[in-house]
Amino acid sequence: MVFDRPQPRKPQPPATTKSDMNKPKKVITVGIDGNSGGHGGGNNSGNGSNQLSIPSPWLDPDNVPNPDAAASFVEYLRWMRSLDSEYKDETKVQLLQIAEEKANYSDRLDQLTKRTQLIAKDSFQVKCPWRIRVGGHKGPESILLPAFDALGMPYIPSSTLRGVARTQAIREIMVQKQVNWKAAEKEVAPWFGSLEAKNECDRAGKVVFLDAYPLPRQKILTVDIANNIWQWKENSLEYSPNPNAFFSLKEATFLIGLRLANNCQDTQILEQTKQWLITGLQAGIGSQVNTGYGELIRPGKIKPESEFFRVEFTIEGQLIHGRQKFKDVFQPYQKDRDGNLKIDRQGKLKADTAADAEVRPVAFKSMLRYWFRTFARGVLAPEKVKELEAIIFGAITPDKKRGCLMVRVLDAAVRQREPKTNKDPCGEQQGILTLNYSSEAPIDKRDAIKTLCRNLTWLMFHLGGIGQGARRPCYSRQNRPFAPWYRGSTLIPESEDSFWNLPDSPQEFQRIFQQRLRDLYAALMKFDVAFDYRSSKSINTVSRDQWSEVVDANCRIVVCAGKEKFDKPYALAILHSSDLKINDRDGQENYDPNLCGKVGRPPVKPSPVWIADLDNYQVVTVFGATADPRKKFLDKLRQDTTPQNYAQIFPL
Repeated sequence: MVFDRPQPRKPQPPATTKSDMNKPKKVITVGIDGNSGGHGGGNNSGNGSNQLSIPSPWLDPDNVPNPDAAASFVEYLRWMRSLDSEYKDETKVQLLQIAEEKANYSDRLDQLTKRTQLIAKDSFQVKCPWRIRVGGHKGPESILLPAFDALGMPYIPSSTLRGVARTQAIREIMVQKQVNWKAAEKEVAPWFGSLEAKNECDRAGKVVFLDAYPLPRQKILTVDIANNIWQWKENSLEYSPNPNAFFSLKEATFLIGLRLANNCQDTQILEQTKQWLITGLQAGIGSQVNTGYGELIRPGKIKPESEFFRVEFTIEGQLIHGRQKFKDVFQPYQKDRDGNLKIDRQGKLKADTAADAEVRPVAFKSMLRYWFRTFARGVLAPEKVKELEAIIFGAITPDKKRGCLMVRVLDAAVRQREPKTNKDPCGEQQGILTLNYSSEAPIDKRDAIKTLCRNLTWLMFHLGGIGQGARRPCYSRQNRPFAPWYRGSTLIPESEDSFWNLPDSPQEFQRIFQQRLRDLYAALMKFDVAFDYRSSKSINTVSRDQWSEVVDANCRIVVCAGKEKFDKPYALAILHSSDLKINDRDGQENYDPNLCGKVGRPPVKPSPVWIADLDNYQVVTVFGATADPRKKFLDKLRQDTTPQNYAQIFPL
C-alpha cells in the first residue's frame, strides 16, 4: 500500500483590513539556539541587513515535536513539511535522522523477546552482518519504511519466516528429486500444509512461526540511501543521480522462535523446518538481497555454499559514502564566521552535512554493472545488453528479475589516517568482496557467470576506483588551498593469488589486460549471443560535447608511465595541465568540462576520462576519444611519453 500525503488545497486569502495590516506576520523558523523548534527569526547569509527566515522542519511552530524515545517513527511524521516546500527533501532527511538518534525501543523489545522465549519450543539468534529491510511500504512523502508491528516496533513478520523456510524446502526438493516447482510444493505439504493435500492431516501446517524481533539495547534503526545514477531511456543510458533516503535496520540480531502446532508432536518436523529456515535466512530475505541486504546468519556459519569468488580490498581517497549526515540535526544549515546563514547561487540555504563513509556492497555491484554495460554495449545491440543485464544483475522493468549475481562484503572497516594539518585526513576502507550465485542462477550457466564476473571484477579493479571520485586515482591537494585535502579513489586488491599479479612494464600489462578482456567476451558469448569483439562498432555520433560511455570504436584505453607532478600521478598531471584548460566566462583558466567533467550547478556532466593508478603505471580510459578535446589529451599523453612506457590496450 502507498500512503502519500494528499496535495492540500490552498485557501484563498481573506480580505485585508487595517487591523490585519497592523498585526506582525508569523514566520515559521527553526530554533537556531539548538532547540528542535522555536519561533526565533534567522539572519541572512550576507550583510545581515535583510531578514531571511530559517525554514522550519515543522508544519506548526506551536507544536514542537518531542516524542518519547520509545515512540514509533510514525509519530515523527506528524511534523512533516508539506509537499510544496522547497526544503521538503531536507526536512525528510532531518526527520529520519532525528528519529534515528532519538529512538530507544529497548524496553518494549525486551518484553517481546522474553515473550518469544516463553512461547517458542525452539529459539535461536541470527545476526545481520550489514543491513536488512523486510516488508514495509511507502509512507508519507514516499519514505520507504521497514516492517513495523502495530506499536511501531521494527520486526520480521512470522509470515515472512514461513515463506523463507517453505521456499528453501521447495528448492532443495527440486534439486534432490529432479522435479518442477509445482511437484515440489506438494512434497512440502507434510511440513507447511496445503489445501490440495490428499491426507487431511497435511492440509494445515505443523510448525508455528513467531514474529522475530531485534534483541534489546541495539541501535538498529538507521537512515539509508538509494541512488539510481544511470537509467535506461529507450536504448540509451542517462546520467541522472536521484538520491532517496529511507529507513533500514543495521547490524541487527534477531530472536527467531518456532514451536509445533497443537496437532503435531513430531520433533523431527520441527528440526527439519528449522534447518530450512536457517539456510533460507543466510541466502537473504527482504528487498535487495543481491546487493548485501537481508543476510541473516547464525554464529560460526559465515561462508555460504553459493560463494564462487572473493578478494580482500583496500580503498584509499574519498571513499564510499552511505549518505550526507547533518552535523547538528537541530541546526541543519551552514553559518559563516559571523553566525549568519549561508546561501547558494540559487538562493537556498546550504545544508551543514558531512559524508558518512560506509563500505556498501551495493556500490561494488553498481560498479560491476557499470563496467558490464560499458563493455557489452560495444559489441551487442542495446536490447540484448538490457536483457543480459537483467539476467545477471537483476531489473525491475519490464519484468522483475532478481538476477544471478549476489554481492557481499565481509569484515568491512573504515579508517582515517591521522592528518598532518587541520585539513581532511585521507580515508581508508577495507573488507572482503565476495561474489555468490543467487537462487536464480541456472546450473548450466554457472561456469559462464563465474568466468564473466571474475574477469569483470579484475577489470573493475584496474580501470578506476569506487565511491566518490572513482574516475580519478587518490591524490593529495595538501599544497593547494582547496577542500577536500585528498581527491579521487584508488581500489587495491590485497591478494597473493597469481590471478592478481601485475607485471612491471606497460607492455606486459597490455598482454594481461587484453587476455582478461578476451575471457570476458568469451564468457559473454556463452549466454547465447554471437559477436566479433575484434571489430568494435560505433554506437553514437561523437563530437566535442557529445559522447557515450561505452567501449566501442570511439573509445581508447592506454597504459602509460611517467614522473609524478604536483603530487599527481603522471597521467592525471597531463590531464590537468594548462595546455588542456580553457577560459571560463570570467576569463579564468579552468578545466574543460568536455574532458574533466562538470559538477555544481546542473546539468552535471561526468568526465569521459577514467584514470587508475597501479603504482608503476596508469591505465587511462577515454570515451569519445576520436574528437577533441579527448583526442588532444591522448595525443599529448603519447607525445610526452617514451615508447617503452606507452601501450594501447583497446581497441584490440
